Amino acid sequence: MKIHVLIHSALSAGALSSVLPPIGYERRLLHEVFGKRGVNASSPSCLTDAAPITNAPKSNVWAPISAADNVAVWNLLHDPESGLNLTHPDKAVLTDNYVWWVDVLPVNKSDAIPYLDGEAAMPPKYARAIIFEGGKAVPDSQEYMIGPLPVGPKTSIEKLDYIYNGGSGGSVPFNARYFDGPRNKASDPLLTSVMSNISDITAALFQGGVYFGSSDNRTNLVTSWGVPMSFDGTKAFRNVMFKFPGPANYLTPLDFFILLDVTGTDASHYTMKGFVTGEKYYPTVDALRAAFVAGELAMEYDQTLDASWALLDHKPELGVRDLEDRLAPSTLEIGGKRYRVDSQNQYIEYMGWSFYLSFSRTLGIMFYDIKFKGERILYELSMQEAMAQYGGNQPKAAGTVYHDTYYQLGTEMSSLVEGFDCPWGSTFWNLSHHTNNQTTTITNSLCIFETDMNFPVSRHRYGASNTYGFSKLGTVKGSALTIRAIATVGNYDYMFDYVFHLDASLEIAVRASGYLQSSFYYPNQGKWGPRIQQATQGSLHDHIITFKADFDVAGPKNALQVSELKAVKQSQPWFPELGEFEQLELDTYNMQTEQQFNWASNNQAMYTVINPNSTNKWGTPRGYRIVPGKSDIHLSTLNSPFSKRNSEFAKSHLAVSRQHDHEVFANSVQNLNLPSKPQQDFSKFFDGEAVDGEDLVLWFNLGMHHFTRSEDVPVTLYTEAHTSISFAPQNFFDRAQDGDLLNRRWFEVNDDEEESLEVETYGVGLGTCVVGLEGRGEGVGKVLVE
Repeated sequence: MKIHVLIHSALSAGALSSVLPPIGYERRLLHEVFGKRGVNASSPSCLTDAAPITNAPKSNVWAPISAADNVAVWNLLHDPESGLNLTHPDKAVLTDNYVWWVDVLPVNKSDAIPYLDGEAAMPPKYARAIIFEGGKAVPDSQEYMIGPLPVGPKTSIEKLDYIYNGGSGGSVPFNARYFDGPRNKASDPLLTSVMSNISDITAALFQGGVYFGSSDNRTNLVTSWGVPMSFDGTKAFRNVMFKFPGPANYLTPLDFFILLDVTGTDASHYTMKGFVTGEKYYPTVDALRAAFVAGELAMEYDQTLDASWALLDHKPELGVRDLEDRLAPSTLEIGGKRYRVDSQNQYIEYMGWSFYLSFSRTLGIMFYDIKFKGERILYELSMQEAMAQYGGNQPKAAGTVYHDTYYQLGTEMSSLVEGFDCPWGSTFWNLSHHTNNQTTTITNSLCIFETDMNFPVSRHRYGASNTYGFSKLGTVKGSALTIRAIATVGNYDYMFDYVFHLDASLEIAVRASGYLQSSFYYPNQGKWGPRIQQATQGSLHDHIITFKADFDVAGPKNALQVSELKAVKQSQPWFPELGEFEQLELDTYNMQTEQQFNWASNNQAMYTVINPNSTNKWGTPRGYRIVPGKSDIHLSTLNSPFSKRNSEFAKSHLAVSRQHDHEVFANSVQNLNLPSKPQQDFSKFFDGEAVDGEDLVLWFNLGMHHFTRSEDVPVTLYTEAHTSISFAPQNFFDRAQDGDLLNRRWFEVNDDEEESLEVETYGVGLGTCVVGLEGRGEGVGKVLVE
């Protein structure tokens, strides 16, 4: 729709101030025209308008196993005829066999593609189960695959070995397995005995702090311990740190550690290795007591008992900012939702994009069959690991490496607060996982929303000598669809955003908030972080979040093209006076073999997944560029004994490998306690196979070097702890993908005496809607167990 606007021009320069309309007049006039043209869209509410429905082209082959399938698998595993001799986990001890968890086993790509792209039947679904087998002569943890599902006469239970390359398949030594309730319970008597024997010492050092066991009413200290707890599975250790209790105990550590040897299933053989306090090691109780009697254990600083300063509530003592009592600005979908969903199949369509979602208890949300305008860009996009490694001069910080899949990151994705965690009116989905024979549903734990980008997708003004300052002006409104989930794994709240842009680019962003893992403060330990509270030091650490991107750009046969930007010496005959001079050139080639690699210095290289056999209209190979965003780092420590071989995925910015069905995961969920002898060794993925013109997988890392600060109290801020990357079309199309967007304005100034203005709105009305926020944002979804 075109709108004709006429505004009289000044007749002479001398009359400029009196003849030209006041600033903002044109805008007000245009606004009135837009508001009267009778094409305004109107929705009943910006907040309750549901997303339009669509039907997925195929059923979701990556969907998690259902509650019914979980119960059936559980019953099959516990059937005496299965021969697994299982005890219910609630009654299990170390020497029993019992199920740790059950989840879905991802379908092989080689089975999924014929179903997606042809007439093949939907591949059968399999479950995976990890069973702790303490009752065996050589106890271990063994992973099994169970299928096909639903459970029937053809269903079998087999060891799940093929997805691991460490040499032991799905088996993990007992000493390296997850440290769960029974292991904790078995080691607690030794800890209780030692701490009870020195309760007079701890009470004197830590303002009455004592530990008589986790269930004793006299106990007023809580424990935590570092990981890994083994190096190769032959031994197991538990380095225990004590803290004052409370929701903010990550920020109130005490300078007291007990080192325990907890090897094997016989707790009577567990021993104490020593104590650490005051930057000194004491191998025995007698040595510790002698130092105490000699007055050598006095604390220079007392840890705070009142940790209300560490809660994320309003702090009146900071005052109130001017106008902060007003509701902050918000994104609203005024014209109604512009994405379609099939909630049953977890399938979404948005502005040319389409994709499926799945969910894993360890990895969280995963994306499959990502297409733009019907062409597949990615077969899979999934987070593989969220790790952190700390530094310090005490046992916990110096020896801590976290793999958050070990703690079941997906199960920690929590309900989101409308209007604060996600915009008002977002679409919320539930996420479910299975524990024993029950299903836990975390309501409103994933949100979907389109948001204003606050900048246009594209814009240009063509200059002219008139009162408007242009002859033509075009601007295209920017918006994007975000899929968001937040996982609180222990102390940190990781926000995962997957942002689908109108220009066919895809952005992945991770932010971190939550409590620091801190250390007790010593003035001479500034090289490991600053003092951030009365007796608390912020422990320096790295966050590395590893992702898998299985590209299928214009088909599965792709290559990773490198375009190096080089400054070279050259001469050109039309500049004879310059002789040789420095000039930019591109050196372009394809990577030939699998490898891990880093971003080029000064970002002077572009990495593009291309299809060598598919070109655009201009004869250029179609591709998708990997665009570094904010804080794309790799792990700083490359040879630490605590992450020696089990964290290879974190030690480079990028990696490219040949796609294989058996190389499903960069890590294994129990790799954390095997730094010297990993169950999954990511470096073995890169064994010299060709990747030029093959089905390839890109692995990439996001992350932050966390230079801790006092502003991390009470929690780290999302505004600063932010990392991102994008995939953008690189000659994939013949032109930019903004030309078909109707949410734009095109202005033309006619070359006539009156300088009339033509405005093209393309029929998209300025919508209106009812905004009623009463009662919203004042509750969160519940966790349902059935």
